[in-house]
Amino acid sequence: MTTLILAPDVAAKIAAGEVIERPASVVKELVENAIDALATQIKIEVTGGGVSLIRVTDNGLGIVESEVEIVFERHATSKVVTIEDLESIKTLGFRGEALPSIAAVADTTMISRTKEAYHGTCIILRNGVVIEKKQAGSPQGTSITVQNLFKNVPARLKFLKTSNTENNHIINVVSQYSLAFPAIRFVLVIDGKTILSMPGNGRLQDALVELYGMDVAKHMIEIEDNVEEFDESIPRVSGCIAASTVTRSNRNYQSFFINGRWVKNNMLSYALEEAYHGLLMVGRHPIAAIYISLPPGEIDVNVHPAKTEVRFRQEGKVFKALQKAVRASLIGSMAVPMVKSSPESGIVIEKPAAMAGQKTEKYDIDSFPDSSKDQSHPLEMGLPVLHVIGQISNMYVVAEGPYGIYLIDQHAAHERILYEQLKSKPDPKSVDVQGLLEPLYMELTPRQERIIQLYIGLLTEYGFTIEPFGDSTYLLRAVPALLREQNIIESLTAILDTVDDHPSDLQETLIESMACHGAIKAGKTLTIEEMKNLIGQLEKAALPYTCPHGRPTMIHFSLTQLQKEFGRK
Repeated sequence: MTTLILAPDVAAKIAAGEVIERPASVVKELVENAIDALATQIKIEVTGGGVSLIRVTDNGLGIVESEVEIVFERHATSKVVTIEDLESIKTLGFRGEALPSIAAVADTTMISRTKEAYHGTCIILRNGVVIEKKQAGSPQGTSITVQNLFKNVPARLKFLKTSNTENNHIINVVSQYSLAFPAIRFVLVIDGKTILSMPGNGRLQDALVELYGMDVAKHMIEIEDNVEEFDESIPRVSGCIAASTVTRSNRNYQSFFINGRWVKNNMLSYALEEAYHGLLMVGRHPIAAIYISLPPGEIDVNVHPAKTEVRFRQEGKVFKALQKAVRASLIGSMAVPMVKSSPESGIVIEKPAAMAGQKTEKYDIDSFPDSSKDQSHPLEMGLPVLHVIGQISNMYVVAEGPYGIYLIDQHAAHERILYEQLKSKPDPKSVDVQGLLEPLYMELTPRQERIIQLYIGLLTEYGFTIEPFGDSTYLLRAVPALLREQNIIESLTAILDTVDDHPSDLQETLIESMACHGAIKAGKTLTIEEMKNLIGQLEKAALPYTCPHGRPTMIHFSLTQLQKEFGRK
């Protein structure tokens, strides 16, 4: 086989494939160029899913006439001169590959004018080659038109999705940069229809309203600055997160920005969800716009040609800072779900938003209608003093407080109590153990037996005494005291199945499962003293409002609401 040097046009098309994966990639690269040019207004026009036309127009600095051709040369950049410059990149673009890559796979026209120039300069390229350069009238800034994308790369064109799908990818790109730079006015027009028109006033909360709607935006909580005094070595975390009661079934509503750069990073997503641990229902994911500031030397942005992936020098420090900041903001904003009336649907349960009075210089959250600011319930961090009245359907404890009536889910409340008791043990061996008068025989499935064999040490630490007794048979001689009133064999086998499904964090999964199986069951009749004891323990919990799986432990009927329902107000 003969080894040859690729023809320049073939090499250009191959290189373009690394940067330009689909129409949204073009939009991303051109928007980043506009941002680097200090634009305050960026308009994106798209037709035919971005294949027929993409036009990005900005009011940035513009390009001087003598350089309009150079910017379409490969590796032409004003951001990097020496290898050391890679350690201090503060711009979004720096590789010098975007424009030549676009021009290699599409018909491209650019018109640009600087503030000092009397006229603009128009340059037209076909197959990456300049075919015309001329003067043109234009306002300050740059407008780049990309047509017939992938016309000379039919294989890439064949793998594109429908126009609607490609449009959705473009909408996502523009949405992300609208969150990253709320001071820039972004306008997105698709097939002649304005899809997004961002205010560009610098207020993140207003950008969230435009993108996610008022119902979500009013439940967003500002992340408080996580560092009391400026320390350059500690990552600074800011942004907004949704209350734990406002979630989505996927992670598409999670946005992460590092020094203004929109990035995709599994570690950041994991840190975010770990901060919500015990506050989310299974299968639900938080909404967030997270901003992390780091010294440029602490992050490697030169990992992927499209610049969407990054590598951290101290990943653990970033993980801890993000998790700590989000968790603190969540805890500081939790409240009890309140029962409200709706003209359309009668009684409804309204989930709490941020706590009353939580107002900052950046985002005026109090300017949004928030029913949780009902004067009849000031939303303290701890529970108010509650007086037990009784029990409904052997499932819910009814209690009276200074701000109305509370319904407490006895299982969820007890689950939270047990979970925090187990978590607070300095040593798992300090868990109370109940010896059995007669050992219990267990026949296990191969999966359950494998868990016993793998994790017998941890199970023993948490109070289980288990001995082999023949093929697939075991003797259970002692259990954690919290399980003594339960169907012990059923509880243990269920715990083993749960641990098998979540092996990555075995201890946490075991604690959650023990709390769930040890908690008071729905259907159990409680005495007044037992109910008082339950409420008393719940008052001491750090997070009394949800069970470890994120379900609410209680709901609140305010005095104001009761008066309205009975026609007294």
